[in-house]
Amino acid sequence: MLVSYDKHYASCSGYMSPWYVIDGKFSIKSDVFSFDVVLLEIVSGKKNRHFNHPDHNHNLLGHAWLPWNEGKALNLMDVCLKESYVESQVLRCIQVGLLCVQKFPNDRPTTSSVVFLLENDGAVLSEPKQPGFFVERSSSDGGSSTSIIDQDSHSENVVTNTMPYGR
Repeated sequence: MLVSYDKHYASCSGYMSPWYVIDGKFSIKSDVFSFDVVLLEIVSGKKNRHFNHPDHNHNLLGHAWLPWNEGKALNLMDVCLKESYVESQVLRCIQVGLLCVQKFPNDRPTTSSVVFLLENDGAVLSEPKQPGFFVERSSSDGGSSTSIIDQDSHSENVVTNTMPYGR
């Protein structure tokens, strides 16, 4: 799979598991990460790829963690859902989404577990930990650059791709 970065876009950015992008590690739980991003996009009404917030540079995933951690997860919800939502279902979607992006694979549910957790209101959910990766975007030169930050080691990993062209 090709990932290319330039000043205007990053293809597949935001949907590919950071563990795959950084280490090339693909597992049965890589799809769970992608599903989480789509789930949070539906709940929030915002795209991860072009997400901007005036108070921080986190992507949608980081933005979802902030209100969840403060006990204000419903602040993430799209205003068009405000008149016709079931609070427990929205909170469950956000919580399952955050469980899908835990740093360690053993902490993340499988795809079949995600389906079970979303279909069964009585299923007990574990409390999500801070996601293993936040993506911060900066645009000091008018373009956008992406850096993936591992919260435990505080090291920065930047993914780039150079495509050589023949003459």
